Amino acid sequence: MSEMTHAPDGSHAGDDPAIFAFERDFADSLRCIPMSVRLKLDSVGIKLSLKHWNRLPAAERSRLLHLPCEAAAQREAFRQELMQMLQGQAGAPPRTLPVEPQPPWEEQHQVPEQLQAYLAQLQLPALSLAQWRALRPVQRFALLKLSRPAHDNDNFVPALREFGLLPA
Repeated sequence: MSEMTHAPDGSHAGDDPAIFAFERDFADSLRCIPMSVRLKLDSVGIKLSLKHWNRLPAAERSRLLHLPCEAAAQREAFRQELMQMLQGQAGAPPRTLPVEPQPPWEEQHQVPEQLQAYLAQLQLPALSLAQWRALRPVQRFALLKLSRPAHDNDNFVPALREFGLLPA
């Protein structure tokens, strides 16, 4: 499986495990919210708009990209830091969302139906449970986000290829 690539400072593949290769069109500028940050936002229950994201200075966006957010204390620190960054911005604060106690990207007993249905819709082979389990949580998160109905899913097939689930 391929790793994420392209750091905000323009360094090359493998240097920044926080950005996927399929995100490279905006990785250097961080003008869009990378999947790894979106995962963190979901983990702390914050719905950050692209407008809020782009109001943050590049250094703060890069900091959010690299802040750890796995353990409970890290999630709380990430949430507090983000809220502090956003405090000085004009406009409404970001929406808060409930945090799923058992998010679907953490599911280990079955491949989520949403993902299987989207693969079928594209006439692609279903994922096996072994393939699903072999993915890192951020990869599973990305596939679920990219397979949501009524969203721009242009990066779904590139993500499958990057994760070694389709031939290149």
